Amino acid sequence: MTLRKVNISILVVAVVIFLLVLHHNFLGLSDFLKRELTDSNPLGLQPIDFIPAVPQRLADERNDKEISVVIAASDERLGGAIAAMNSIYRHTKSNVVFYIVTLNDTVDHLRLWLSNTALKNLRYRILDFDPRVLEGKVQVDPQKADTLKPLTFARFYLPNLVPHAEKAIYVDDDIIVQDDILELYNTPLKPGHAAAFSDDCDSTTNKVAVRGAGNQYNYIGFLDYKKETIRKLAMKANTCSFNPGVFVANLTEWKLQNITKQLEKWMALNIAEELYSRTLAGSITTPPLLIVFYKQHSSIDPMWNVRHLGSSAGKRYSPQFVKAAKLLHWNGHFKPWGRTASYAEVWEKWYVPDPTGKFSLLRRHSEAYEAK
Repeated sequence: MTLRKVNISILVVAVVIFLLVLHHNFLGLSDFLKRELTDSNPLGLQPIDFIPAVPQRLADERNDKEISVVIAASDERLGGAIAAMNSIYRHTKSNVVFYIVTLNDTVDHLRLWLSNTALKNLRYRILDFDPRVLEGKVQVDPQKADTLKPLTFARFYLPNLVPHAEKAIYVDDDIIVQDDILELYNTPLKPGHAAAFSDDCDSTTNKVAVRGAGNQYNYIGFLDYKKETIRKLAMKANTCSFNPGVFVANLTEWKLQNITKQLEKWMALNIAEELYSRTLAGSITTPPLLIVFYKQHSSIDPMWNVRHLGSSAGKRYSPQFVKAAKLLHWNGHFKPWGRTASYAEVWEKWYVPDPTGKFSLLRRHSEAYEAK
């Protein structure tokens, strides 16, 4: 009788343990499904790769605070994004996570490049950008449909790219970082400001005048002040513009002010009214940013965006100045992966060869790329 009671007790314990394990697994599955659903995005910004675990040795060496860095990576410019990320990673001990925005046909190439080279320990997430989010917001010339670069607009959707971050850095793919990105991340933003940019009239830019730039440094170089919609905004035409290729964003403030919707509004209005300057000095992403952030943005240290290296093939900065710069930016037609860019040798130090050989082939045949 006693033995029978023992057997029943053992059976009851076994059933209880089985039910507990089943319950635990069910909760785990529920959390997994919830996470998958949360990662989906109505704008078409879909995560493809989850952030890999950091090796314990690297985790011990690097600071715990996550620094979100967003960068766009198109296939024809992939080597630029690779060099930019490598330069950032090698100059910091901070916990940098790269959010790499790309198109679906570039994903496999990018993943191979990251996993089969010295960049395999990078922490990153690849996000697939759906160009359909731009429908009705960007005018496409039927004769030049292939000139539209959807990824240049990724910066407008930062809260969708890094939904859980309070702050993020955006950088173009034609940059090299020469100091700790933590310093840029810690740029103080004034209350109510959703972003910090480098003004085009800052002391660094003024050291070298770009010949033939016209009104490149003023709002009138980007917006058509003959249009009533622009005049009604009461923005001074000689207001100094800023460069949107490198900036720090307060994503909490960005969401509170609905910055993305404001940018989309001006993109759509431009299609209806052609508000951008006919002699646009830079990228078509700049005008809506200038409108939305008019006198409502903070400033980053100008040494964190030393630009115009791609404005001509000649060297307009001294080697000493280039060495002292915290971030070099080859905005303009002459990219460092081309044949005629100034200080291309500085960029090459951070370039990681493409294991597929595809980018080196493009590089030999590269022509002037579209200015950003």
